[in-house]
Amino acid sequence: MHEPRVFYNTLLSMIRNARHRVFLSSLYIGHEDVELISAIQESLRDNPSLHVYLHLDLNRSTRPGPDSPARVLLPLLQQHPDRVHVSLFRSPKLKGLMARIVPPRFNEGWGTWHPKIYGVDDTLIISGANLNTSYFSNRQDRYLQFTAQPRLADYCFSFLKAASTFSYSLLPSSSSTDDYTLHWSHSDTHPHQIEAKAQQALLSLQKAHLAASEVSLVKHSEKGISGQPDGEDDVLIFPVIQAGQFDIREEERCLSLLFRELAAQQRYSVSPASGYEGPVVDLTSGYFALYKPYQSAVIESRLACRILAASPRANGFYKSRGVSGRIPEAYTLFERRFMNAVRAAGTEWPSNSSDVAPGVQLHEWQRGGWTYHAKGIWVRPTPASTPALTLFGSTNLNSRSANLDTELSFVLATTSPALRQRLAEEVDGLREHATPWRGQDSSDDDARRVRLGTRALVAFVGGML
Repeated sequence: MHEPRVFYNTLLSMIRNARHRVFLSSLYIGHEDVELISAIQESLRDNPSLHVYLHLDLNRSTRPGPDSPARVLLPLLQQHPDRVHVSLFRSPKLKGLMARIVPPRFNEGWGTWHPKIYGVDDTLIISGANLNTSYFSNRQDRYLQFTAQPRLADYCFSFLKAASTFSYSLLPSSSSTDDYTLHWSHSDTHPHQIEAKAQQALLSLQKAHLAASEVSLVKHSEKGISGQPDGEDDVLIFPVIQAGQFDIREEERCLSLLFRELAAQQRYSVSPASGYEGPVVDLTSGYFALYKPYQSAVIESRLACRILAASPRANGFYKSRGVSGRIPEAYTLFERRFMNAVRAAGTEWPSNSSDVAPGVQLHEWQRGGWTYHAKGIWVRPTPASTPALTLFGSTNLNSRSANLDTELSFVLATTSPALRQRLAEEVDGLREHATPWRGQDSSDDDARRVRLGTRALVAFVGGML
């Protein structure tokens, strides 16, 4: 799917047709999204056997005030206490005295629950979008739907069940009809000391599903590759968890391997006579502050790599009040530093070049009245081919995603011409709103001015942005 409105309408339709389970994971649910809550209520009313599972971030969901997501969910919990299950993850990175003195909103800087999974029965949408009105209307993201895929759906459901073993449960208060309580049921672990418990739960999940996949491949080995009859196209999908605070770094290992293998292909694909014929990588993030190891991989691989970042005006924090209003400036600073490193290495692919060349090209996304939140990677084996691989999911590919937030992403590799064409349409559609990066010079654009206070902020909390 390419438009947020299509994503939203598809999600509503899925929920209204649910029969067995609804399982949704997001950073938060917006207080104004009454239609989404109503759709869940209708399905619960029409299907007595239906269960609903929600997994959200605790700090984001319990901000003070009547409009907090926790209070928005209270009617569901009160009306269906045995069939609505809400888990709230709290990062253990913030603890002790700091946990007492850091105010709401800023406490999210120490890590959040970030996976975006929207599942109903055996159908899924994997996205980077949250459940908030802007993400349903004018905030561009990615949305991949998988219909009637029980193994993938069961994996995602198991992932959320595993995470619930180191999360709070949201329950209605026994003393008030308009309040809630946060219940910690894991008596063997203090809620601020969950690192070992979380690591064990997530690694056990991956090990169990890897074993199941190997059994499945053995059972289908006589039918051809991946169990498909000869002549049919294959689609391989595998999950990567990145949870740096629990020392789970599957995304890092995956991308290190990917760029190493692509770089090896590139060395055998550049011919002075034919020009560049190696792999082409498209990479995008709405919050472009590429994690240092990923920067090194991109620059040192000397692949043709096109990067798309949000322009300052397409940043969701543009013109926000207070400290958050400086966030677009901070990303301009990150982009400048990255491009300085690219130029120092002599690997810039000029943004105005029409020919594909080994090196890095940076563009920015801007569309009037819209913000940008898409993230991911696409890989074309050659400049003339369609993407054969993509990374999609919740990761922003920055230091925060690597070290603080809990992320779930997926790698999809395919030989299907039809699917590869759809992936090409997806990335090319995003690039329709791309213009050459102009962040180096702020003389004609106040949106690109980086104030001294912003530089100080980046020096102090850069890894949290």
